[in-house]
Amino acid sequence: MNQPPTIADPNNRVRIVVATSVMLTFISYWRAAAIILNDLGSSAFYAGGIAEEAVGKSAPWLIIGVMLFSFAVRAVYVESCSMFVRGGVYRIVKEALGGKLAKVAVSTLMFDYILTGPISGVSAGHYIAGLVNETLFTMAVHGWIPQALLTLCHGVPHLNVNYTSMTLAIAVTIYYWRENIKGIEDSSEKALKIMEVTTVMVVILLGWSAITLLTRHFQIPPLPLPSNLHFTSGALGFLKNSNAARLFGVFGIMMAFGHSVLAMSGEESLAQVFREIAHPKLKNLKRTALIIAIYSLIFTGGATLLAGMIIPDGERLAYKDNLIAGLAMHMAGPPLLGLIFRAFVVVVGFLMLSGAINTAIVGSNGVLNRVSEDGVLTDWFRKPHRRFGTTYRVINLVVGLQLMIIVASRGDVYVLGEAYAFGVMWSFVFNSLSMLVLRFKYKGERGWKVPLNITVAGFEIPIGIASVSLVLLTVAITNLFTKSVATVSGLIFTGVVFMVFTVSERINKRKFALTEGHMKEQFQLLQSETVERESVGVRPGSILVTVRDYNTMVHLRWILGRVNTTEQDVVCMTARLSWLTAGGSDLTSEQLFSDYEQTLFTRAVSIAEKFGKRVSLLVVPAQDVWSAIVQTANALQCSAVAAGVSSKMTAEEQAFRLGNAWEAAPAPKRQFVFYAVGPNMNVSTFRIGPHTPTMKAEDIQLVHRLWLDITQHPGLDKLHHSDIVTGALERFSQEYRNNARAEILEEFRLLENQRQAPDHNRYPDGEDPPGRTGV
Repeated sequence: MNQPPTIADPNNRVRIVVATSVMLTFISYWRAAAIILNDLGSSAFYAGGIAEEAVGKSAPWLIIGVMLFSFAVRAVYVESCSMFVRGGVYRIVKEALGGKLAKVAVSTLMFDYILTGPISGVSAGHYIAGLVNETLFTMAVHGWIPQALLTLCHGVPHLNVNYTSMTLAIAVTIYYWRENIKGIEDSSEKALKIMEVTTVMVVILLGWSAITLLTRHFQIPPLPLPSNLHFTSGALGFLKNSNAARLFGVFGIMMAFGHSVLAMSGEESLAQVFREIAHPKLKNLKRTALIIAIYSLIFTGGATLLAGMIIPDGERLAYKDNLIAGLAMHMAGPPLLGLIFRAFVVVVGFLMLSGAINTAIVGSNGVLNRVSEDGVLTDWFRKPHRRFGTTYRVINLVVGLQLMIIVASRGDVYVLGEAYAFGVMWSFVFNSLSMLVLRFKYKGERGWKVPLNITVAGFEIPIGIASVSLVLLTVAITNLFTKSVATVSGLIFTGVVFMVFTVSERINKRKFALTEGHMKEQFQLLQSETVERESVGVRPGSILVTVRDYNTMVHLRWILGRVNTTEQDVVCMTARLSWLTAGGSDLTSEQLFSDYEQTLFTRAVSIAEKFGKRVSLLVVPAQDVWSAIVQTANALQCSAVAAGVSSKMTAEEQAFRLGNAWEAAPAPKRQFVFYAVGPNMNVSTFRIGPHTPTMKAEDIQLVHRLWLDITQHPGLDKLHHSDIVTGALERFSQEYRNNARAEILEEFRLLENQRQAPDHNRYPDGEDPPGRTGV
C-alpha cells in the first residue's frame, strides 16, 4: 500500500473540512441569568403601568403575586430541562401530548417571542420620548427656551410619544437584526454588562425610595379584593357588557391576575438558554433560576409597589408607559436631581429593553431551529449564511414580523401588552400540563422534581405541579374572555403558524421519508488546505477523539466526563477514506461532509450539549486511517488520542497499528497517550512514541544489585543507577550491531514464546512489548 501524503509536506497538502455549529458555545450561570433577565426583567418597565390601567390601584399587589407565582412556574421549567437538554415547550408537549398539540404550543410560544421585541422596543421609545418632553418642559419653566421658538411651536415643543416610540423601536430592531445575522458570540457578555448597570440603578432606586418613604407622606395601594378592582371596558374584553366580574369575586381576581401575568414573561428563555449553560448543567441551571427569581421579584415587584406608594394617585396614570421614570421624578430632593436620575433610568431602560429585543430574536431563532430539527420546518429555513454561518432566513422572518407588529401598533404599549399575554399564558399552560402528564408517562431519568409530591401505596401524587397547571389553565381560559385583542390576534397568528408547520412537515416527509423523526444539525463548513491549530481553533495539548459510528460514542462521553474544556480542547475527528492522489485534495466540502458525517457530528454535538462542554469538529480525508490520526494529532499538537475499542481488533492491536503509523510518520512528531475505551467504560492506556518503559520489580532489583557491586570499586562511588542502565544499553547496542544479532534475536523469540504460554503472566497495560518502541 502506498503511504498517504504527510501533512508536513507542502507539495502534498491534505484538504480538510472544519464543521462548526453556531449554537455550541457554553456560558456560565451568571451570563445565562443575564440573558434571561434582559427579557424577564424588562417587563418591570411596562408591566405595572399596563396592569394599573386595566384593573386599578391594586395592580402593584397583583404584580408581586405574579412574581411570587413565577417561582412555581420556573420550577416546572427546571424539571423539564433536567429531562431534556434540547427541551422547551415543543419537545415537552410532543413527548406528552403528541406532535399536533406540540405544533399548537410552539405556535403560541412564537406569538410570545414575536411580541417581546415590539413591546420592549416601543416601551424603550416611550421612556426616551418622555424624558425629552420632560426636559423641554423644565427648560421652558426656567426660561431656557427662546420665546421665538415657543411662539413657533405654539407652546413648549414636544415629541409625539407614540410615533417617536415606533420609529425608535424600528431602528433598534433593525440594528439587532444585523447583529444576529453576523452572529451573537458576545451577546452574553453584553447582557451581563447591561445587568451590571441595571443593578446599580436598582440599588439607587431602592435606597432613594426608602429615604423618600421616611421623609414624605405615602399611600398604601389597596389590596386586590373584588371591591377594590376597577376594570376598564377594554380590560373586560368580551365581558364588557356583563357583570361577571362583580358577580363572581374570585373570577374578578383571576381576571385581574390575568392582566398582570405578562410580568413573568420570558420563562421559556430558561429552556432555550439551558442548552448553552456550561458544566455542571443542572446545578448551574438551578443557580440561574434562583438568581432570576430573586432579581425579578425585587426589581419588577419592588419598583411597581414603590411607584404605587410614592407617585400620587392623580399623576400615576400619566406615567403608565414609563412608570419607573415617573418614580424617579417623585423622589425626595431637588427636581433637577430627579431629572438627572430619570435620565439614568432611561439609559438603563433603553439598554435593557433593547436587550430584550435581541433576546426575542435569539429565542425565536432557537425555537424555530428546534422544531426544524424535528422535521417540522424544511431545511430551507435553516440554511446557514454563507459568510456568518447563522440561520439568516429564520432571523429575517422573525424580524419582518416584528417590524409589521410595531407599525400596526402605532406605538401603543397597552395594545401590545394586552396581545402579549396570550402567548405568555398558553405557552405556560402547555408546558405545565405536559410535565404533569410526563410524571405518569415518562419513567426516564430526572435530575430534579417540582416539590410537594406524596406517595400513597407506591403511587406518586404530584400535588405541586398539578396545582401550578390548574392555576395557569384557569387564568388562560379567563384571558380568552377578557382580552379580546389577545384572543383574536393570538388565535389568528397561532392558526397561521400551525398551518405553516403542518405543510412544511408534510413536505419534509415526502422529501426525506423520515423514519426516525429527527433532522440533522446544520453545520457551517470551513475548508482548509492543511490541518492546523489555527484553522481548527484549538490550543496546544488538546485531546483528539476519533469517531466513526454514531451508535458507539462511549469514548466521547468518557473524555467529556473527565476533561475541563475551558482549559483543554476536545476535537472530534472522523477520517473520510479516499484513494485519490494528494490525499483527496480534489474532493469538495460536500463530498467530504456527506449525510453520514452530518449524522455523526449531530450525535457528537448532542453529547457535548448534555455535558455542557465545547467540542471542535473535523473531517480529514485519508488513504490510511491510522496515519491520518497520527498526522492530525501531530499537527494539532495533541497530548492524547481517544478511540472506542473496535469490534474487529483488541485495544492492544489498535495501539500496535497506531504505533506503527507513528513510527512511519516523518519528523518532527510528538508523543501522546492513547486511550482505548470499551463499551463498559473499561479503559486501556498506551503511550505512543518513545517513552519511559515499565520495568518489572526484578529488573529494578537487578539494576540496584549491579550498582551496589560497581560502586564498591575505587573511583566509582559517585555512579548513579541511570549510569548502569546507560552502560548496559550501549553494550547491548554494540553487540546487536556486531556479531551477536542472531543470538540476541533468538533469545527474544524464546522470551516471546514464554510470554504467549497460557500460564504466563502477561505484561501489564502500558508496558512495551520487546523490540517495539512505538507502543
